[in-house]
Amino acid sequence: MTIRVLLADDQTLLRATFRILIDSCDDMTVVAEAADGHDAVAATREHRPDVVVMDIRMPGMDGLAATATICGDRELATARVLILTTFEIDEYVAQALRVGASGFLGKDVEADGLLTAIRTVASGEALLSPTATRALITRFLATPEPTAATTTTPAALETLTIREREVMTLVAEGLSNQDIASKLVISPLTARTHVHRAMTKLNARDRAQLVVIAYQSGLLPARPPT
Repeated sequence: MTIRVLLADDQTLLRATFRILIDSCDDMTVVAEAADGHDAVAATREHRPDVVVMDIRMPGMDGLAATATICGDRELATARVLILTTFEIDEYVAQALRVGASGFLGKDVEADGLLTAIRTVASGEALLSPTATRALITRFLATPEPTAATTTTPAALETLTIREREVMTLVAEGLSNQDIASKLVISPLTARTHVHRAMTKLNARDRAQLVVIAYQSGLLPARPPT
């Protein structure tokens, strides 16, 4: 299956470079480009991409507002947003995760890293760059905002089995399915099944949103950033 990609960035040269790189791959193609948030939302509705590669700082409607609009639209539930930013520890990045972004990368990412990130996000996995440490997540996601798109009470977690809660906690700590499998002495397929069941029960778009829910619900207590 070909991954359909939308590029949203106000830098024309950067979009052109990304387009050449992405279109050179047999398994993905750029279906549209946008220079601001309004165009990104409109293009997403028109072209229904699998992944929107979104810049944060754009004129007019910025990437954060565009991400919130896209992720808040049920008709666009299959579209994943991958944030590209110059500032990997910017609080706006964490806000983007709150409203539904599937992850983020720094703009200094190498070509192979970008392509891998697109494939990862398209598959429904969460993607955080190496500098997106657990400290960053706890610092910005531990305290829920009244306007946050994802709000889950502890009562909502009662729908999860004990194992699903355990797996969800490990996901929020940054472990992959393989890591979870090794820690719990289960198969990677079983770990993946538990993750997806938790996502389904909590209406989480992907693993990134599962992380947000884990912190905002209090399942995983915040730790002071280091």
